[in-house]
This record gives sequence, C-alpha cells and structure tokens, in this order.
Amino acid sequence: MDDPILQKVAISGPSLASMIQRLSSSPADVDGLLFGHVTYIAPSTLSDDSAQTPTDSQLVATISSFLSFPSLLSFYDALGRVDSSRITPTHLNHKPLIGWFSSRRRTPLRPSMRESSVTRSLSSIPNLSLPIQNANLNSLFAPSIFLLFTTPVQDQFIQTNQYRAFQFRSSKLCFNPVSIDIVNIGPAFRGHYGSFSPSSALPFLNCELRSSTAMNEDRNEENLIGMKQTEKDQSELDMCAKGMQIGRLSRLVGPEAVNYTAGLEDLYERMLSKIESLARLVEASSAKVLEQENHNRKLRYKVARSTGVE
Repeated sequence: MDDPILQKVAISGPSLASMIQRLSSSPADVDGLLFGHVTYIAPSTLSDDSAQTPTDSQLVATISSFLSFPSLLSFYDALGRVDSSRITPTHLNHKPLIGWFSSRRRTPLRPSMRESSVTRSLSSIPNLSLPIQNANLNSLFAPSIFLLFTTPVQDQFIQTNQYRAFQFRSSKLCFNPVSIDIVNIGPAFRGHYGSFSPSSALPFLNCELRSSTAMNEDRNEENLIGMKQTEKDQSELDMCAKGMQIGRLSRLVGPEAVNYTAGLEDLYERMLSKIESLARLVEASSAKVLEQENHNRKLRYKVARSTGVE
C-alpha cells in the first residue's frame, strides 16, 4: 500500500518562532519530536480570497507542538535505530506523533544517512500511526515527517536559520521535500480552521433542551447536588474567566446562544483579562528573580574580594 502523500506541512508563526528560539539558544545540536494532526482540507469556495486555492482536497500535516531534547541520540542510537520503549503513547502523554526534527549548525540542508535511518525506523512503529482526519476511509498516517534546521556553512553577519520539511516514503525508501505553510490569520488560511478542534478548559455544561422557567430555576437551586456542581463549575470557570457567572455561560451554549453575542464578547474579554493578569505575575516574578540574581552576584563578588585580601 502506498504512503499518503503530503501536499504541505503547516505550522503557526509563534510555534515556528518558538522552535527557532529554542534551537538557537542551545549550546549544541539538538533534536526532538513533532506533535499534531493530519487532515484532508477541502478547497475554499470563498470568492474574495486573494490567494489561488487548489480545486482538489489537500493532505496537510499541522504541527501543533514539539518536544525538544537537550542533545542528540535522545530516543535512538548511533545507527539511527529508534528505542520504541522511550516513545510509547504513555511517555508522550498520548499526544499524536507526526514526526521529529533535528537542528545542526553549519551543515547542508539535506537529511543525513542517520537521520534517514531514524525517520525510517520511527515511521515503521505501528502503534504510533494516527488516523487521518476527514478521510473517506480509515486511513492511517505514520510519523514520517522530518523537519531539518541548519545554519549557513559560511559565517554570516546576522544570525540566519534555514529549515526544510521532508516526508519519508517507506514504499520507496526516500525523502520527498514538502512545502512549509506558516499559518496566520487571513483569507488564504481559512481552510485550516475548517477542521479546527478546540481544546478548552471551560467546565462541561449540561446543554439539554429544557424549560428555563423561574419554577425550574428555584428547584435547581434547592437541589443540594445541583448547588455543589454549580459551585464546582463556577470555580473552574473562574480559573480562565474570572467574574463570569456560570448561569450566563449556560445560556451561551444552549439553543438561545444566538441572542447572546454580547455575552460571548464579555466572556472573551474576561478570559483575555485573566491571561493578562497571569502575564503580569510572571513578569513581576521574573523581575524578582533577576533582582535576586544580581544580589547573589554582588555577594559572591564581596566574598571573592575579602578572600583575596586575606
């Protein structure tokens, strides 16, 4: 059976920037694993798209996250043989694995023999294959994507990073170069959001159709179990949108949600406010850590001077 052929690999701009920053700040060559999903994306039917869209469905692998290791040979040996016991679904927290990446400096932008062996070994592990979303049949995709990062062989006046994606074809034992699509907001990227599956920390709410009369609300409030569940849901909601009442959120997910656009906007504003407050806390704690480091540095300097005088 032939391997499903990828048309492109999609990754968001922040994810790519995070990877490059992690690789650039590492003192040595590193590698890691790529997580995401593979989807058949239907062509866009919007007439106002500025970009040319294909007429056929495309098989797109989307990189949603990554796991980097501090050095090479992290999950394979020197011959490129993958240690399957180190990348079991339990070790990966059941994240869908779609491939791996490698970063090396001042080398050509093409896979090496060992990288080819690692990709071949990784894609041959059957329990790591993941289902292709929106596929007509129960098609599976092996973790056969290899993302390579390098720096120019010649020295540059500015820091330059090169990257390229490949798909390993096990049927032909070769790499196929795959274009990389950096996903941002805009008409040309609407197809990516058609298969978007949100992951939310909002509490689960019972959205069954029922009358919301004052009598029913009084009965629910008198129910001790219902009150405890409401308190639990409210505490979970406060973790991501403090100040938003659980009753308002219940109305936003029911059949009357179309009438509560303003409530949705208020929910998003409170969620953004919560994120902003967390960012301020992180910034404040980072400043305290820096202050403590400077203080420790001064103390070490004083100790070194006093030791030299003696």
